[in-house]
Amino acid sequence: MRVVLAAAVALVGLSLSAADAQNRPSTPRVELRSAPLLRLSGEVDSNSPAVWERVAGRNLLFVITSHSGTPRRAWGRDLATLNAARQVALTPWPGGGVWMEAVVRDIDGTWYGYYHNEIPAEVCGRTDKVIPRIGAARSRDRGNNWEDLGIVVEAPPRSYVCNTSNQYFVGGVGDFSVHLDAESRDLYFFYSLYLRTPMSQGVGIARLAWADRDAPVGKITVWRNDAWMPATAVRAPEGEPRWFYPAAMPIFPAAESWHDADRIVDAFWGPSVHWNTQVGRYVMLLNRAKDVGYEQEGVYVSFAPSLTDPRQWTPPVRILKGGNWYPQVLGLDEGSGTDKTAGEWARFFMLGESRHLIRFLR
Repeated sequence: MRVVLAAAVALVGLSLSAADAQNRPSTPRVELRSAPLLRLSGEVDSNSPAVWERVAGRNLLFVITSHSGTPRRAWGRDLATLNAARQVALTPWPGGGVWMEAVVRDIDGTWYGYYHNEIPAEVCGRTDKVIPRIGAARSRDRGNNWEDLGIVVEAPPRSYVCNTSNQYFVGGVGDFSVHLDAESRDLYFFYSLYLRTPMSQGVGIARLAWADRDAPVGKITVWRNDAWMPATAVRAPEGEPRWFYPAAMPIFPAAESWHDADRIVDAFWGPSVHWNTQVGRYVMLLNRAKDVGYEQEGVYVSFAPSLTDPRQWTPPVRILKGGNWYPQVLGLDEGSGTDKTAGEWARFFMLGESRHLIRFLR
């Protein structure tokens, strides 16, 4: 199998032929080629971050996988030699299920992890659905033990739909990835929005000053109306303040709501972002759902020259019809290739399995 598409299309709901797209100048191209099956060693139902570490004089690749609300860690010389994934510890546990979707290694060897957390939809009096949110954690032993740093992004109050037809969520935010800018100034969050109205659904962006990484609660700003909007603190009579985060303005808004009774959906979600050295662009892979059960219409790609201006992301182009959840790139270069950095060739994963190489062309 071979698929070649370019990263320039019309907006959601419009189409552009591959031939027309590839005739556009300076447009990066993506090529998928069949490859022998490669599986991550842990079960997967989220993005799976990877980190290289120098241990006892040799490079080792660590991969965090999560399934059913439990994160696990494996390591090996490369993707093909990962050992069995073992459960990691997060203390204190934030409640509900935890999926560790992103990890950033600091220069001193500390790992900062960012997790998708699902809590029961008690606000709706429901036990069959949950509300996702995003939390932060820190590890000083290469991801085996994590210290919880708190919840850093939540949906605004009164943004839930208690009678939703969505199979999992009554609202909330999650299903995300993060990327630290080249100057190590700001950490950018690319996350899925499941809020009440279609104009507040899709893919949102927030950022955290890297200087605030050890105390991130209340520090994240959200991209809305072409500006970075801060959280608002509500003081409690006792204890810590409660933080309320504004609704992000999606860079790729939903065309059909997650919560309508007709069960039809047209929305991008689950962004995975990496820097590609071959094309000199940030690359975002996306799911596109077509119903409330998250059935896939396809996997899409978008490009941006920098992280600072969310308006620079190109309209998504489909690179694979159908497919599975959590598409992501894992780079192949020893010591540098991860879910955040890749070159001309990389492995294309969905739900922890890779059946394709992905090639990036200028």
